[in-house]
Amino acid sequence: MNRRRVLLACGATIAAACLSGPAAAQDAAYPTRPIRFVVPYPPGGPLDIMARALAEKVRPTLGQPVVVENRPGAGGNIGADLVAKSAPDGYTLVMGAVATHAINPALFASIPYDPVKDFAPIVLVASVPNVLVMNPATSARLGIQSVQDLIGYARRNPGKLNMGSGGNGSAGHLAGELLKTRAGVFAAHIPYAGATPAQVALMSGQTDFMFDNLAAASPLIAAGKLKALAVTTAVRSRLLPEVPTMMQAGVPDFDLGTWFGIFAPAHTPETVVQKLHNEYAQALGSTDMRRRLADMGSDAAPGTPASLAALVQSDLRKYAEIVRVSGAKLN
Repeated sequence: MNRRRVLLACGATIAAACLSGPAAAQDAAYPTRPIRFVVPYPPGGPLDIMARALAEKVRPTLGQPVVVENRPGAGGNIGADLVAKSAPDGYTLVMGAVATHAINPALFASIPYDPVKDFAPIVLVASVPNVLVMNPATSARLGIQSVQDLIGYARRNPGKLNMGSGGNGSAGHLAGELLKTRAGVFAAHIPYAGATPAQVALMSGQTDFMFDNLAAASPLIAAGKLKALAVTTAVRSRLLPEVPTMMQAGVPDFDLGTWFGIFAPAHTPETVVQKLHNEYAQALGSTDMRRRLADMGSDAAPGTPASLAALVQSDLRKYAEIVRVSGAKLN
């Protein structure tokens, strides 16, 4: 009887080895064909630019082309869902973002994927502050030189301020809603079809203030076309060291940033996830990629797949609360 059990155990072990052998060998040889890298936004934005730069950077070491494919729509949900439902073999990746993985689940009535269960985090690419900005002429006319001046004006003149953003549910919109909630003030929200039209409206005096992505706003701030009042993250930006954080400016519990990172479908083999992480982390640490990130107001700090997973979980809770309090919703 004991001998029979041993033989059965040996047979099971051999069978498992036969079954796992080809898969293990395939994982070790990965990649053997081009990798599809989905950007769930239109061409030309910061996610698209970084995706293409990284695709070129990792190509020599991976030994295969990384083909960037733009699949915009529904605030990033279309491209994210495409990858969530792709084969978990490491040949389809997505440049996910705070919108696709933290904001949209709370903002939309429903989305076709689960930002946690349907993805395997690979690496954080960048985390960039937003910045509270005004047209300098508007700032001078209203006597607003600081965040507290803005809050004071809003309290003395209820209903007279308006706030632009790149669209309903955008990071800039929700940062504005958080300011209104934390400071107990009101400003009418005016959404535009993207951050660039919102910038134009602000500089032409059509709106009074907005929360803009630091990478997009910093050249205009340097040129004197925008006035920076505060950054939205817990620490000051290296690009604007003289500009306080929102919390330093007296707004409690205000820590928001725009981030994006690389994800694979859930159940992608761990060996493949680790290989991709190593390759992209090495690329992000290179001199030219660090320079690109610096231009965006971010330093390379890719961390681990686990740390990206933790960031997603943390921001899901954070934005769910902001959306709930603000009442912002998209169908």
